[in-house]
Amino acid sequence: MQNTFGSLITAIVTPFDKQHEVDFERFAVLCRQLADQGSDGLVVTGTTGESPTLTFEEKVNLYRSAVKAVSGKCQVIAGTGGNSTQEALKLSQEAEKAGVQGVMLVVPYYNKPTQEGLYTHFKSIAASLSIPVMLYNVPGRTGVNLQAETTIRLAEVENILAIKEASGDLNQVTAICASTPDHFSVYSGDDSMTLPILSVGGVGVVSISSHLIGLEMKKMINAFLQGAIADAIQINQRYFPLFKGLFVRSNPIPLKAALKLTGIDVGSPRLPLLPLEKELEGQLKNLLQDLSLL
Repeated sequence: MQNTFGSLITAIVTPFDKQHEVDFERFAVLCRQLADQGSDGLVVTGTTGESPTLTFEEKVNLYRSAVKAVSGKCQVIAGTGGNSTQEALKLSQEAEKAGVQGVMLVVPYYNKPTQEGLYTHFKSIAASLSIPVMLYNVPGRTGVNLQAETTIRLAEVENILAIKEASGDLNQVTAICASTPDHFSVYSGDDSMTLPILSVGGVGVVSISSHLIGLEMKKMINAFLQGAIADAIQINQRYFPLFKGLFVRSNPIPLKAALKLTGIDVGSPRLPLLPLEKELEGQLKNLLQDLSLL
């Protein structure tokens, strides 16, 4: 399978200042840092970017900021999905105008559409765009699984070129990899599943750990793809505690705490998310020290 957006994509956090306003200056700096540390692409305003708490205008300005900041060093993929087809379509079109290289569309949450509803939702938005589309399946957050059969149908749509799979179902991922066209790319949506998904035909990961270990994540993926399986396994096992540690609370709560500990203060999450509790922050600090990340 081809890797439409590269092999390592970082789902970037949205920095906030002390008044919980978007800190665009810090965001631009972080975009450039990630582009220099192995990221082939950035997902802006995804789950990690706290998209549910951002306004339409903030999202569009973040897309513009990212495109300007990276200056073509890596691709910018706008997280424009939602549970209103018309709103997601409108935001996707604005993202395209802002100069992004693709959009990522999450499965609609809360309203629980049928598989046919999902198919029509994604196809309708894709038809309104001339840039590539990445689907995003994360049933733990949306309440609905985008089934393999539906993804395979959607892969026939001209500009639906990838999926971020966070179902945790390796059988489902294998079926998608086996039955989609060669130009369709499957990405892990969970750092700890990257190596297993590569082993069944995936091409990479949409990562959060890459904020901290981008070069190591890229090294692991490249090692696997080049046949150095033992090296890839060793890297995966070394950083597996980090992959799990960044999910002791809802993403991006632990990630924002970890970034602050490593000297990159991106502020606290917006409500309804709260900062990481002190006890868990202490455990996270110990983990980062064990991995020589502090």
